[in-house]
Amino acid sequence: METSLVFSQLNMCESKEKTFFKLIHGSGKEETSKEAKIRAKEKRNRLSLLVQKPEFHEETHFSRSGHLARETRVSPEEAVIWGESFDKLLSHKDGLETFTRFLKTEFSEENIEFWIACEEFKKSNDAQQIIPKAKAIYEKFIQTDAPQEVNLDFHTKEVITKSITQPTLHSFDAAQSRVYQLMEQDSYTRFLKSDIYLDLIEGRPQRPTNLRRRSRSFTCTEFQDVKSDVAIWL
Repeated sequence: METSLVFSQLNMCESKEKTFFKLIHGSGKEETSKEAKIRAKEKRNRLSLLVQKPEFHEETHFSRSGHLARETRVSPEEAVIWGESFDKLLSHKDGLETFTRFLKTEFSEENIEFWIACEEFKKSNDAQQIIPKAKAIYEKFIQTDAPQEVNLDFHTKEVITKSITQPTLHSFDAAQSRVYQLMEQDSYTRFLKSDIYLDLIEGRPQRPTNLRRRSRSFTCTEFQDVKSDVAIWL
């Protein structure tokens, strides 16, 4: 009687031990599988973030196209002329490209891209293309949360918004003028002190460009003394 009881208890212990080991091994396999999935997901996320980084695309661009100075063969004499005025910089093809490259290092290239888009828009000869082109500029640069929204005051944005259904070749003149002034008084002064420009005027080979965050976000309220030409909307 006692012997049977002992064997029964031993069997119960053995059954519990087997169940325990099954749970341990099963849990271990499940945990290993979960960890593997987590590690794989983390690797995919890291790769995705790397591809999205501006530095990644910038380095790819440099390795593919080389340094700007060698491509355009800008002479120091030409580069010096860019320092005479912002207008002379933008009127020179290589100057415009160099300044655009500089703005990319500050993550503010939307300003020059908007200015260029406005210049091209004013050259439109086909009346039927004015509306779709104007809407494309508005949706890309002007409207709230636009992918490359430029920094404009409320009044200028409101006037453009109200007139976008019946635009003219001068619909963006006020906005373009403001963005021009912002670049001239802010970005242009830093450009003249940048390695990109100084290397050119001193005839040095262009060095790899380090991308950096904008030092500050300027606002149009800093230029309230500049009056909008409202007459162009009438």
